[in-house]
Amino acid sequence: MNRVVAEWLEKAEGDYASAMRELRARNNPNYDSACFHAQQCAEKYLKGILQAWRVPFSKTHDLTTLLDACSSRHPEWESLRGGLKLLTQFAVAFRYPGESATKEDAKHAVKVASAVREMLRPLLHRKDSTS
Repeated sequence: MNRVVAEWLEKAEGDYASAMRELRARNNPNYDSACFHAQQCAEKYLKGILQAWRVPFSKTHDLTTLLDACSSRHPEWESLRGGLKLLTQFAVAFRYPGESATKEDAKHAVKVASAVREMLRPLLHRKDSTS
C-alpha cells in the first residue's frame, strides 16, 4: 500500500474511532459528531480505494458519486448505495443549526460506516490493492 493510501486508511480509522466514541458516550454524547465522523470514515475509505486504483476523483462529500466511480470493479458494493446516500447528508447539513441527529441516526450512521469499512478495509490491507 502506498503512503497516500495508507494516510486515507489511517484517517478513516480515526474517524471511525471518533464516531464510535461519540455514539458510546454516556455524558454529553454528540450525535451530530458521531454521524459526521461516520460519513467521513466512509468517504475516506472510498477515496482510499480510488487512490489505490489510481482513479481520479473530485473534491466531493457525495458518497454516491464516489461509489459510482468504484461500481464497475465491485458491483456488489451497490448494496451500500442507500446507506451512503443517508450518510452524505451528515457531511454538511447536520453541522449547522437547524438539523440535529438523534441517537438512532447515529446508530444507523455508524452501522453504515461499519459496513463500508468491512467491505473495503480488506482490499486496502492487501499487498496488491488494485482489484
